[in-house]
Amino acid sequence: MKTAQLLNYARDQWIAGDSAALADINSAIDGSLVAKTGSGGLDFAAMLHHARNVGGPALRRLTFHERARIIKGLGLAILERKEELYELNYLTGATRKDGWIDIEGGAGTLLSFSSKGRRELPDAHVLLDGALEPLSKSGSFIGQHIYTPLQGAAVHINAFNFPVWGMLEKLAPTLLAGMPAIVKPASSTAYLCEAAFRVMIDSGLLPDGAVQLIVGGVGDLFDHLTGQDVVSFTGSAATALKLRSHPVVQRESVKFVAEQDSLNASLLGPDAGPGTPEFDLFVKEVVNEMTVKAGQKCTAIRRAMAPAEHLDAVEAAIRERLQATKVGDPRDRESRMGALVSCAQRDDVRAQIAKLTAAGARIVSGDPDASPGVAGGAFLEPILLRTDDPWHASAVHDVEAFGPVSTVMPYKHIADAVALANRGMGSLALSLFTYSPGAAREFIQGAAAYHGRMLVLNRDNAAESTGHGSPLPVLVHGGPGRAGGSEEMGGVRGVKHYMQRTAIQSTPAMIAAISEQYIPGGPKHVIEQHPFRRRMSELQIGDTLKTPSRTVTLEDIEHFAHFTGDTFYAHMDDEAAKASPIFEGRVAHGYLILSFAAGLFVDPDPGPVLANTGLENLRFLTPLYPGDSMRVELTVRAKSLKSEDTGVVRWAVEVFNQKDELIATYDLLTENVP
Repeated sequence: MKTAQLLNYARDQWIAGDSAALADINSAIDGSLVAKTGSGGLDFAAMLHHARNVGGPALRRLTFHERARIIKGLGLAILERKEELYELNYLTGATRKDGWIDIEGGAGTLLSFSSKGRRELPDAHVLLDGALEPLSKSGSFIGQHIYTPLQGAAVHINAFNFPVWGMLEKLAPTLLAGMPAIVKPASSTAYLCEAAFRVMIDSGLLPDGAVQLIVGGVGDLFDHLTGQDVVSFTGSAATALKLRSHPVVQRESVKFVAEQDSLNASLLGPDAGPGTPEFDLFVKEVVNEMTVKAGQKCTAIRRAMAPAEHLDAVEAAIRERLQATKVGDPRDRESRMGALVSCAQRDDVRAQIAKLTAAGARIVSGDPDASPGVAGGAFLEPILLRTDDPWHASAVHDVEAFGPVSTVMPYKHIADAVALANRGMGSLALSLFTYSPGAAREFIQGAAAYHGRMLVLNRDNAAESTGHGSPLPVLVHGGPGRAGGSEEMGGVRGVKHYMQRTAIQSTPAMIAAISEQYIPGGPKHVIEQHPFRRRMSELQIGDTLKTPSRTVTLEDIEHFAHFTGDTFYAHMDDEAAKASPIFEGRVAHGYLILSFAAGLFVDPDPGPVLANTGLENLRFLTPLYPGDSMRVELTVRAKSLKSEDTGVVRWAVEVFNQKDELIATYDLLTENVP
């Protein structure tokens, strides 16, 4: 590969760093020079200004759905040019399997967030948070929490181990929220990040100012942050503390999202002895987490715990698998583990192993001083350690060797296992291998407060499980305490990190106008054409169908009772109903009201409405008695795209009696032609 100088992308231009202050990036395979990188000469204050005043307004003009479509396009662009990225991936020491997690996993995260955005967020600029809060008797004064995009810039500081996924898993929720981002990758793998970043810029999908890239130090960037900015950091706890403690971050209350050190654990359940499927799954997963990405994963298993009586069998089984693992050039199809990212990283891992052995752990598989693989490369044998006294060998709960290293240790009983797992003082991930619901319940309830994500794996879900160490875009990625105390991803939860929650107090009409969504009590636009005859794109928020009334008779109630088998006393026994503190006599079934309501508003002919997919938030508010009449007001509350061919319309259904009292309310969901 020809040595290249990586470029920064600032204010929509590719800019070379000062040539006098460039740093070398070397191949993890053989130590040869791959690229030079640096950010000297960049105007960091101007980059923030550009993000806030060009990128931010451009993104905020778009709806959630428009942003989601951009994100989808970016994911598809990455996939289209993935082979270019795979070639660079090898130079980081990663095998193709490792690269699949990084490259295609990153693209998949973009696609997942795009789908979540189109299905779960409105085609609007404001996100409602929870139900409205009545603040007055008549309903003319209400409260509603909303989310709107922060009007600053998101500064993403990423780790070396996943240069593509690490960038994209932060960008997906940030862009969906409507916030511009400045990306700062770790230098040792910046060439792969820069290549993926170029793909996104080349796609032409992003508005000006939406993203910028720094391929060197951040200079005085932090000096210019404000309370509208967000810092999202992945890396060591020491660096996170330094950045959190920056005086501007403290003074301006800059939101700081951190994913940092984690002494993750995996536990073999007390029921999972040798010969059980769970025992074999546990051994396989520990070895997998030690060798994938050469153990350079923030979620990797550092502490493998087993019942004391099974520890020898666990050690022997893991050692056997590790010794069969070929370490070598990641381009070689026979290699099962590649190199660490750099010789400096390998030397650091060796130093951490020395701390563990000095504290009483002993090496039972592998030689940290061996040099497998290609000469000059950052290769290291997978190292398995063992401690028989995990309570006194405190280093195993404090020292993280960020490489192919794990320590096996015993526990006495579930309470002991809980206490040992929690000694990590906060972890990103934990896995438990058991077929016992009781053991799972006791362990999870005791340890969940110390862990961000927990996997209970057994023979029933192993075939479809994504495994111990795989963060998923729909689940939160983060953990308490040592792990940083923050969360990333988690579907819409991740989007909210880049938005401000605000309580709005006003009339329903005002809040409906602000949120661009129908609010109960807000303005309705009565239409003559039945709304089921309109495509989703032709429907407007607030469009309303008002139906004629229908009188509900005693015969209707009795027929419904006998036809369905629902002969509850309140529908069939007048005296018993009157004796109730709730009713004045026999009442119509709630499901009769729903059925009759559908009969009032449904248009029977084929059309843009394809199917009723469910109802939510059902409430029965006023009893409907024999002789009462009912009518329906059907209002378009919100719309969202499900795919290119179908969308979902959320309808507010309000059922009134002859006194205009609300009998029932609910949200109806229909699948529609866009």
